[in-house]
Amino acid sequence: MQANNIDEVLSILENIIDESKQNNDTLGYFAALYKKVTRKVKEGIDQNYFDNNERMELLDVVFANRYIKAYYDYKERRDITNSWSQAFLLSKDYWPIVLQHLLIGMNAHINLDLGIATAEVSKNQDIEDLHDDFNKINQILSSLVKEVEEELSAIWPTLKKILKYTKKVDNFFVDFSMELARDGAWNFAKQLHNTKPVDLQNTINTRDEKIAQKATIISKPGFVVSLLFSLIRLGEKGSITEKITVLNSPN
Repeated sequence: MQANNIDEVLSILENIIDESKQNNDTLGYFAALYKKVTRKVKEGIDQNYFDNNERMELLDVVFANRYIKAYYDYKERRDITNSWSQAFLLSKDYWPIVLQHLLIGMNAHINLDLGIATAEVSKNQDIEDLHDDFNKINQILSSLVKEVEEELSAIWPTLKKILKYTKKVDNFFVDFSMELARDGAWNFAKQLHNTKPVDLQNTINTRDEKIAQKATIISKPGFVVSLLFSLIRLGEKGSITEKITVLNSPN
């Protein structure tokens, strides 16, 4: 299953969300977040926010299709990248908190897939022409930070108090991964853009291994952090389906 336009991306994401809710599957957490981001990108395209809105929709679709393919390949037990394998396997464990599920999905999709999609869309063109629009994606992500924090706080109410007292309400989610991941994805896209076709897959495989290793920081963060996350997990409110519903709430 692959999308041909951004509306089809949203439709497929909704299908994944519905399937996850029916199966009480934590993979629906990332799909719900991703749908929220995609809806914002669509709004930007409709409002001529980007320098080249047609190219941005193409990038959105190529980018999303990598996640969609990985999801359905995983479900059909076909080979997928190591980065996505790490993300999907986390869904088999009871203890990871919602934030871990979101971050490990972002790790695979932004740190690996975004660079590949950007290089593909820029093939035989000057990749720098895309840089400004690429950076505007980060502004869209930043605009969602407070909303996502509110949703995570609804699932784990203590989070809002922690954010308030540590004075990181406005940049908690960005600091965790979005901004650094975006910069790394751009550098990777430029690397791929300058790589000979014969070496392309090896370059992607090398990056995949690196990103898969990074995933262990999220899935196995060490004893102290794991203990803290376990306490958070016990304090999370609602079933998996109810948590997906919170993350999938309209803007």
